[in-house]
Amino acid sequence: MDTDAELLRTAGLRVTNPRLAVLRSLGTMPHATADDVLTALAAELPTTSHQAVYGVLGALTGAGLVRRIEPAGSPARYERRTGDNHHHVVCTMCGAVQDVDCAVGHAPCLTPSETHGFAVTTAEVTYWGICERCAAAEQSAAVDGTATPVVHEQPEHP
Repeated sequence: MDTDAELLRTAGLRVTNPRLAVLRSLGTMPHATADDVLTALAAELPTTSHQAVYGVLGALTGAGLVRRIEPAGSPARYERRTGDNHHHVVCTMCGAVQDVDCAVGHAPCLTPSETHGFAVTTAEVTYWGICERCAAAEQSAAVDGTATPVVHEQPEHP
């Protein structure tokens, strides 16, 4: 398997500490926001700015090393899983995001009823629902008579 430095070189990008650090952080935090990445880099690269993180994410996305997804009502999220045909499921309560493999397997996995002259290459599907943790908390709140909202960080979510 290629190292991150080799991936950057192959994509025509210079190998820099911020780029390597962002790739590492996305490897451990799929579907991370730019803020998540900035927080993850704080110990390793304490002078890193939001602008630098957005610049690196933009370069990595442009090179096809990172995929940007934008669930409605959520900040953009980034993941290293690229080049396949997968979709996402988003919790409507806490915003957790998980990958969902395409049932068909080839792109596009859906055929539109009308293409309007477009050569369709990809279909993005976002499923919305309530994750197990939120559903359990909601059920517990109903039993206890409390209405405490569930808050959990994306990296802790299974």
